[in-house]
Amino acid sequence: MSAVAAQTLHVFGLRSHVANNIFYFDEQIIIFPSGNHCVKYNVDQKWQKFIPGSDKSQGMLALSISPNRRYLAISETVQEKPAITIYELSSIPCRKRKVLNNFDFQVQKFISMAFSPDSKYLLAQTSPPESNLVYWLWEKQKVMAIVRIDTQNNPVYQVSFSPQDNTQVCVTGNGMFKLLRFTEGTLKQTNFQRGEPQNYLAHTWVADDKIVVGTDTGKLFLFESGDQRWETSIMVKEPTHDSKSLDVIQESESLIEFPPVSSPLPSYEQMVATSSHSQLSMPQVFAIAAYSKGFACSAGPGRVLLFEKMEEKDFYRESREIRIPVDPQSNDPSQSDKQDVLCLCFSPSEETLVASTSKNQLYSITMSLTEISKGEPAHFEYLMYPLHSAPITGLATCIRKPLVATCSLDRSIRIWNYETNTLELFKEYQEEAYSISLHPSGHFIVVGFADKLRLMNLLIDDIRSFKEYSIRGCRECSFSNGGHLFAAVNGNVIHVYTTTNLENISSLKGHTGKIRSIVWNADDSKLISGGTDGAVYEWNLPTGKRETECVLKSCSYNCVTVSPDAKIIFAVGSDHTLKEIADSSILREIPAFDATYTTIVISHSGRMMFAGTSVGTVRAMKYPLPLQKEFNEYQAHAGPITKVSRALSPGTQSHTCLPHALFFPSTSQRLFSLLSLSYLFIPHSLNHCLLTMNILFV
Repeated sequence: MSAVAAQTLHVFGLRSHVANNIFYFDEQIIIFPSGNHCVKYNVDQKWQKFIPGSDKSQGMLALSISPNRRYLAISETVQEKPAITIYELSSIPCRKRKVLNNFDFQVQKFISMAFSPDSKYLLAQTSPPESNLVYWLWEKQKVMAIVRIDTQNNPVYQVSFSPQDNTQVCVTGNGMFKLLRFTEGTLKQTNFQRGEPQNYLAHTWVADDKIVVGTDTGKLFLFESGDQRWETSIMVKEPTHDSKSLDVIQESESLIEFPPVSSPLPSYEQMVATSSHSQLSMPQVFAIAAYSKGFACSAGPGRVLLFEKMEEKDFYRESREIRIPVDPQSNDPSQSDKQDVLCLCFSPSEETLVASTSKNQLYSITMSLTEISKGEPAHFEYLMYPLHSAPITGLATCIRKPLVATCSLDRSIRIWNYETNTLELFKEYQEEAYSISLHPSGHFIVVGFADKLRLMNLLIDDIRSFKEYSIRGCRECSFSNGGHLFAAVNGNVIHVYTTTNLENISSLKGHTGKIRSIVWNADDSKLISGGTDGAVYEWNLPTGKRETECVLKSCSYNCVTVSPDAKIIFAVGSDHTLKEIADSSILREIPAFDATYTTIVISHSGRMMFAGTSVGTVRAMKYPLPLQKEFNEYQAHAGPITKVSRALSPGTQSHTCLPHALFFPSTSQRLFSLLSLSYLFIPHSLNHCLLTMNILFV
């Protein structure tokens, strides 16, 4: 049989803590990071194309696009080592032009980058304790100059070139505003800081020798040739002392205990950490973007201000205020707009301003609308749709409709359409949601909240609960294939309910540890479970008894699935193998090689298998499984994949056709991706995205 290939179709999510995380490729196409990809998104035609990150990447750190829009630089950590990859955007698909990964200087990671005006040079700033500024002739991989920017381990946030001068650069950070000039093979500082040091969070060039800089206390400075020419303080128009926008969402309990991924501290958290508690109420200026009339800057939670240059003066005046709108679907609408704007970018024609926020949202506004709303704040709109802002914990699909249901620690439930790539329903609740299952009809969901298990109706414009069960923190739930039953895990017990009278018809007891995975066989006569106690049980539903059991106490199981004929159970866990189990015995153990399998699914035909790994990759394998290393591997996310789901094209029969799409979210990533052949994967904790892929035979 030929190999199984996949291609990414769509990603729902944003990695907001990547430095310089959104910019325009042309008037219609924006580029932003999501999962282990950079997404080229056409805002008019709604399509996505993808620039893949490096294999075995632990996450992107910073992006930069060249002024001529031909090149994209991506800073990553790959297998614990820093790397900068430069892509040629003009080629289709985008190809790697250069990879900078061999350095003769100490470096842990590159946290900010910038191309020179002629796009021939690349400026890159390393993180503390080295804090080196590196000036590259990148095509020849030649370091032209290197200088240590700071000796006090203060964070550096941004580096940039003068828009007209290859030799003039600017560096800002906590307590530092430095102008340097490249001359005679070295970078020499040309300015001398006067006055009290500030925590300079962002800057932009508004002219050849003029720079506007923003601080964590709401101050804006204009410097000309290093000398201060103008200063203003952003006024706080409403109290922000109770704002939740800067709260870092912490996962209350890891869904699956994976080895920790060495992820760098995001620059946004660095900025917040370096501000004192009293300063958190000040309108911190995280982002500044210049345009022909002046500049735009973030001005505290939910606010962006436009400043215009005054005629015949080197001063700027506030001209407009733009706000993030209150979201009526939020469980606390008064706080829904309290999110910091981390990045701003104008379109080439300056007709549109786009913004990314600390809650992983993308917004845009047509600049002409800001002219209409004189005296009143203008409001952003979602660039696409509301995205998850915290780890995705649950994922489900159904056979009747092209729907994907997700739940998250952001206390929301979202229903996505993977044919139109849109968000159909979205609602926030008071409690965190840990698991979700979608009824085969696509009309109901069962959700495991922190306080209760709820059975809910999917209405045209609402998600409404109609039955509650006293199961707290349910981590796994699943409708049967026929939809007449559903099962929910309560610690080490599985409760089975009927959807006709909503009563508990069976409680399956036997596990001595937490149950991590449950799956129904094709005719719903059996339920298979796997847990941290090393047990895989096959339950007979009519009798409520265990039919087969396989216990291996040295392995903590993450996921189980079953073949279409229900003869073979597949289990993956902490011992780095994929096990084939039949009649209470392990038939084969296929090694996972250099990864841990975290989740697994088999196609309806039984000829293909897909596994998510602890390093964010998806492996597409043919079945029967070969003992050799024969699979295609795709780097979908930068964190462990925790869920995989298969889906069918609407109107197809569940037992006779192949799935057409794969979905995989990562709770670490707050996003999910869609592969074309109908499976879904979730990452484990920083990306918050969902990815869809297309599976093909090649």
